[in-house]
Amino acid sequence: MNQTDISTLSQRLTDARARHQTLDSLPPEQIPADADAAYAIQHEILRLSGAQIGGWKIGAKSDTGPIQGAPLPAVDVHDNGARLPREAFTPLALELEIAFRFGRRFEPSQQPYSEAEVLAGIGSIGTTIEIVASRYAAWPNVDKLAQLADLQNNGALLVGEFEPYREDFPFVAPSLSFSFEGRNVVLEAAANPAGDPRRLLTWLVNHCALKRGLAVTPEMVITTGSYTGMFFPQSAGTASGRIEGLAPVSVTLF
Repeated sequence: MNQTDISTLSQRLTDARARHQTLDSLPPEQIPADADAAYAIQHEILRLSGAQIGGWKIGAKSDTGPIQGAPLPAVDVHDNGARLPREAFTPLALELEIAFRFGRRFEPSQQPYSEAEVLAGIGSIGTTIEIVASRYAAWPNVDKLAQLADLQNNGALLVGEFEPYREDFPFVAPSLSFSFEGRNVVLEAAANPAGDPRRLLTWLVNHCALKRGLAVTPEMVITTGSYTGMFFPQSAGTASGRIEGLAPVSVTLF
């Protein structure tokens, strides 16, 4: 994948996001060759759309598996209770997650930050609902790196009020509820595939500081993967989530 192909896919994805459309096809030459190309496309999308980074989504498929993530445009990070149009997201799935904010800045660096330093920097935690969406019509049957380039399938993030960080919070298996129009939509035992989501934070800080030359700031919301899997609402309505010990969060789709 050369720079022309990176630029082309970046523009196509930017246009699709702005127009709430999906791409019918992805030529082989526009599939990112590796994660570095996918991450370059993420930031080119932000540049082309004039978006500031409002947060990050990070995750892993297992408690020892590789970690990946994507910046979230600030315009797509919403306060609890927001009303959003269904037609802006295709497809549309909902996930209940835990997010973090740091109590300090992590500046770009030539040396990696240690896990102890990163964990000591956590300031607060809160509950989020992620709206999963894709700019590819064939999703989820799309190359994984192409999905990573598409801001890892992010549509929007709803953010509840944050609480002071507690080391003893049951991050691996919290008690929670998630409903849509009053109906429970948690079908299995609640668990984050990454295990304890705090293990993802050091990767993010060093991804930004070492590889992207970016600061991670206290204003950024860092959401860390679903405890509930994806729920696909088939109608307008309100999704409500609560993780015990944290403030609730909701979103209304109309």
